Amino acid sequence: MLYGIVSLVSILLGGLTGFIIRIVIAKINLNSAENRAKIILRESKLEAESKKKELLLESKTLLIQERNNFERETKERRVELQRFEKRIVQKEEQLDKKIEDVEKRVKDIGTKEKESEDKQRDILNLQQKWQHELEKLSGLSSEQAKEMLIKNIEEQAREDAHHLVLKIEEEANRTATKKSREVLINTIQRVASEVTSDVTISSVSLPNDEMKGRIIGREGRNIRALETLIGVDIIIDDTPEAVVISCFDPVRREIAKIALTRLVTDGRIHPTRIEEVVNKVMNEVNEMIFDEGEKTVMQLGIHGLPVEGIIALGRLYFRTSYGQNVLYHSTEVAKIAGILAAELGCDVALAKRAGLLHDIGKGATTDGESSHTEAGYEMAKKMGESEQVLNAILSHHGDVEPNCLESVIVQIADAISASRPGARRESIEGYIKRLENLEKLAEGFEEVEKAFAIQAGREVRVILNNLKTDDVTASEVARNIAKKIESELRYPGKIKVTAIRESRFIEYAR
Repeated sequence: MLYGIVSLVSILLGGLTGFIIRIVIAKINLNSAENRAKIILRESKLEAESKKKELLLESKTLLIQERNNFERETKERRVELQRFEKRIVQKEEQLDKKIEDVEKRVKDIGTKEKESEDKQRDILNLQQKWQHELEKLSGLSSEQAKEMLIKNIEEQAREDAHHLVLKIEEEANRTATKKSREVLINTIQRVASEVTSDVTISSVSLPNDEMKGRIIGREGRNIRALETLIGVDIIIDDTPEAVVISCFDPVRREIAKIALTRLVTDGRIHPTRIEEVVNKVMNEVNEMIFDEGEKTVMQLGIHGLPVEGIIALGRLYFRTSYGQNVLYHSTEVAKIAGILAAELGCDVALAKRAGLLHDIGKGATTDGESSHTEAGYEMAKKMGESEQVLNAILSHHGDVEPNCLESVIVQIADAISASRPGARRESIEGYIKRLENLEKLAEGFEEVEKAFAIQAGREVRVILNNLKTDDVTASEVARNIAKKIESELRYPGKIKVTAIRESRFIEYAR
């Protein structure tokens, strides 16, 4: 038990001793921390004071710089203000001088006005004095002298006015003649004339001379099919690598040229293929005719023209007359007529329309015995054209008298555009007319379906209706046509009549 008490006391003493030791150590650490804190605080204060001094120094430096800048700017502005003040002072001095000069001039003017008033009074006095003297010498009062003077002036004015009127009339006549020439010259210069030659033949180039035999075909069936379908004369001679197509109808000649060119390029030349190509080309040429007519109408700004009129205009694209393409000639006449109408103050739209349609009769498919002016008149009348346009068509060659200024303008425009050889005019026009009459005569027989004048009018080829004729009747029709040609037409040499009667039987294998 004693041992236990001693142990307990030892433990208590040991714990007390350890607690005391910990307290002592804690106080030592606390004193050390307080010392470190004091040191850190003292260093912080020193550093803060150092930075404060640096900031104060920088602030002073900046302040000095700003002050210097401000003083410099102030000095510059002061110098500039002094310069402005000096200029203002100089201007004020100049103004003072000018004011003095103006005042001096005003005084001088006042003095001169006074002097002039005195002189005017003196002049009036002298005039009154002279007037009294003149009245005494002449024995007339001032009113009587005025009346006499006015009368003399009136007579002189009338005489001068009469001479002036005569002079103005002479100048007006000269000016009118000169002006009319200028208008025509300017009009001609502004429209370029496109001239071509009247032709009735076309040539087609061949890749080689062997192609000529293929065009002729076995027993001539290929060339006969071409000539029969289109109504042209295909001339195959010794000309190397070329075939000539002859026909007075330019549309047919163009169809034959395009069709033959395509057949030669394709290489397949036989009657069935020929018929297929010819039909296709005919449709294309008809479309081309409409397109050319429509394009011309749109270019000229002419509206309201019916389809048959556009087609008739398009046919003129393939025709030449008087050394010109007829469609180009009509377009040119329309432009010239429009320019002349504008210069003369007439109806421009009416003049252009009449100028475009003046030769539309040449685009008729069959002219008959009538002239192209009469055919054009009938076509335009059916299209519902105005009386002025109809008169312009009839009167542009002097067949009837023009009834308006626009008709006269169309005559002038046609004459301006007609820069063509006169000798060729009659030969070509008469030749075409003769071929047209030849075809019309042959087509007058009821057995004939189509008739084509070929070989420059030396042959007429007629296609007979297979159902209305037989071989014996075909011979009689050819003989009757020949007799009628002899009795009704005048022509050089002789004309060959070829009647063709062809039978076709078509079946389809399904």
